[in-house]
Amino acid sequence: MRVQTNRLYLRPVTSEDVDDLFKIYGDPATNTFNPAGPYPNIDYAKTVLNRWLVHWDTQGFGNWAISLIEQSEKVIGFGGLTVRCYKDIVINNLGYRFSTDAWGKGLATEFARGAIKYGFNDIKLTEISAVVRANHLTSQNVLEKAGLRYVKEIYDVEDAPPSLMYSLRMDEWLRNLVSQDRQAKRPRQSFLEGLSQTSK
Repeated sequence: MRVQTNRLYLRPVTSEDVDDLFKIYGDPATNTFNPAGPYPNIDYAKTVLNRWLVHWDTQGFGNWAISLIEQSEKVIGFGGLTVRCYKDIVINNLGYRFSTDAWGKGLATEFARGAIKYGFNDIKLTEISAVVRANHLTSQNVLEKAGLRYVKEIYDVEDAPPSLMYSLRMDEWLRNLVSQDRQAKRPRQSFLEGLSQTSK
């Protein structure tokens, strides 16, 4: 399933994405907060990509290759919604990673909002979660802007401090949409009321 946001074009990953996957996930700069570190080699990237392809086949959703709409041939990141297991917890996980030249432009927040909309609106997930390192404040900010809220600590990496789990339920997302719609209408209503008063 292909998805578009204001600036981003998302398409399901293919086996041809392996070079871009290794370029982005093998970059130490994109793994600053990742205890596992960058992908060690192209073969590791192929293994991960094959796992992503199987997820699409079995679940009907998964990770996308991310591009700008005006440069759809250039992959600037990867991300999506996947079923992840953390010990006894199974979640619909929101994840993403962008190349360094795409940082600082609000693209991660735009992607997260678009992925969440797709997850709730198109494939009817009941809850979407994300796991982030406790010291990765930028990603925490992205998740909060997208509507997710901190739920609890989760021990996802052996012999490492806990990560933080953020979540958003479909009913909460729908309520947020209604609230945002009301707030958007309020300035217009105030403007029309002002016009009505001045015309009396």
